[in-house]
Amino acid sequence: MEWLEADWPAPPWVRAISTTRRGGISLGPYAGLNLGDHVGDDVNCVAANREWLRLKLGLPNPPRWLRQVHGCAVAAAHEPAAACEADAMVAWGPGQVCAVLTADCLPILLCDRAGTRVAAVHAGWRGLAAGVIEAALDRLGSPPESLLAWLGPAIGPGAFEVGTEVRECFLAWDEQAVVAFTPLGYGQWLADLPLLARHRLARLGVRDVRGADLCTFQDARRFYSYRRDGGTGRMASLIWIEPRDA
Repeated sequence: MEWLEADWPAPPWVRAISTTRRGGISLGPYAGLNLGDHVGDDVNCVAANREWLRLKLGLPNPPRWLRQVHGCAVAAAHEPAAACEADAMVAWGPGQVCAVLTADCLPILLCDRAGTRVAAVHAGWRGLAAGVIEAALDRLGSPPESLLAWLGPAIGPGAFEVGTEVRECFLAWDEQAVVAFTPLGYGQWLADLPLLARHRLARLGVRDVRGADLCTFQDARRFYSYRRDGGTGRMASLIWIEPRDA
């Protein structure tokens, strides 16, 4: 099993990782460590992959898996499972594991510098435009200047083709977002999803943003990509606070 550790100056008791597709027992288009139970994979394979993830990472509790809908609802890790149709999750204090699933969308992990609050955000273009980052920061409740952000693997700016309506959606919010779009002609554009997220974080006052240097679309050996393959698996990005007395 392979995973990526967030490279950021968070306290050592804050754990933040993104999985790759390497490892696991899923087969076919889901081959590897598929952690998504909504994509058509054998449910027993997904359950085994999730248990393998829990054991290998030594998680203090199983992750709270969200039912992601490309919106801006934010759940809290201590809430009951019925409340988890959302695209971001926050946790205050140790032991609760926040997680999001992606296969091109941008995973954003957040923590405060004191290491007391964490969040995981699923940010596709719809979620970004709808305000999922703003909603997550509001629910997290920490001053933006006290936060660290890490952007995990996502579709890169050389592969994410969108229509004019997507560009206009972001420009209507802020004309400076124009720098994240490169024209292809015929009403199509290449969009820089991580740059759009960085722009929003900066506007909100989050200045220390790391990561966003791995493209899921271009690396089929390591990452699932919905844009590249259609039916495929999902990686997970997780963040939690280790119990300090462990």
